[in-house]
Amino acid sequence: MAVPDLLPRTLSSIVDRLAGPGWAVCPEFIDRQTLIGLAAEAQRLWREGVFRQARIGIGAHRQLRPEIRSDHFLWLDEATLNPALAAYFARIETLRLALNQVLCLGLFGFESHVAVYPPGAFYRRHLDQFRDASHRVVSCILYLNSDWSPADGGQLRLYLADAANPVDVLPEGGTLVVFLSDLIEHEVLPVRRERFSLTGWLRRRA
Repeated sequence: MAVPDLLPRTLSSIVDRLAGPGWAVCPEFIDRQTLIGLAAEAQRLWREGVFRQARIGIGAHRQLRPEIRSDHFLWLDEATLNPALAAYFARIETLRLALNQVLCLGLFGFESHVAVYPPGAFYRRHLDQFRDASHRVVSCILYLNSDWSPADGGQLRLYLADAANPVDVLPEGGTLVVFLSDLIEHEVLPVRRERFSLTGWLRRRA
């Protein structure tokens, strides 16, 4: 599945925002045809029952804490991606190269999973970078949901320097949110319908 190259102004905007406040929201990051393919694949995998309930922590300290996090996930293998997922990964690769060229972040690769929030699910306020593991540098979330309204819940809440005024992002299909993994605390507000996303990290070598 061919995907048009990222426009220079889109790349420039994301790079500038990461260099400044450390976060960016990019509507229509992916074309509609690819978005439809991504959503269909995520829904197919969810119906097959191959997802796992998400845990918190890392390594031997991983644990189920449904009072903190209640989504489900499935890691993606870059070697077995379908055409829509391969097109998305190619676009993220373009972003990775631009961030390395301009910001010298030393980003080596990308890891991603499909995340599903069933009705009632949420994820309390947290950082994406673990205390003893700093390889995650830039968080990337692409939403796959059609016709999402504020009444459906599930907004991504970003806690910024002005803690009294967090930013809420509606998880509308095609919107990409990127932010520095060690800087921006965030949470997913409770959802009222199934909420799908591709959640991933541009990372340095571990």
